[in-house]
Amino acid sequence: MKARIPQSGGQGNMMQQAKRLQEEMAKTQAELEEREYEGSAGGESVKVMIKGNKEFKSVTIKPEIVDPDDIEMLEDLVLIAFNDALKKSSDDSEESMSKLTGGLNIPGLM
Repeated sequence: MKARIPQSGGQGNMMQQAKRLQEEMAKTQAELEEREYEGSAGGESVKVMIKGNKEFKSVTIKPEIVDPDDIEMLEDLVLIAFNDALKKSSDDSEESMSKLTGGLNIPGLM
C-alpha cells in the first residue's frame, strides 16, 4: 500500500480559488441574465427592452414615426434598437466577467 502524499498548500489553495471563481462566475451569470437592457433608435422613437438572457421583453414605438408608406424605415429602426440592446447586454456581460477573471480570456466563458 502506497502512502498518500499530501497536496502541497499551493495546489490546494489554487483549487479553492478556482472553485470560488467558478461560483462567483455562476452567480454573476445568473445576475446578468436577469438584468434588463434598453436599445433605441431614431432619437428614441423606437425602444426595445431585452433581458440579459436575450429574452425579448417589449417594443415601444412612438405613433408619430409610423408612416404606412415607409414600413421599411420602421422595420430598420426596430432592428437597430434591438441590436443596440443586444450590444449593451453583451458589453455588460463581458465587462462583468472580465472583472472576475482579471482580464484573462478564458475560452468558452462568454
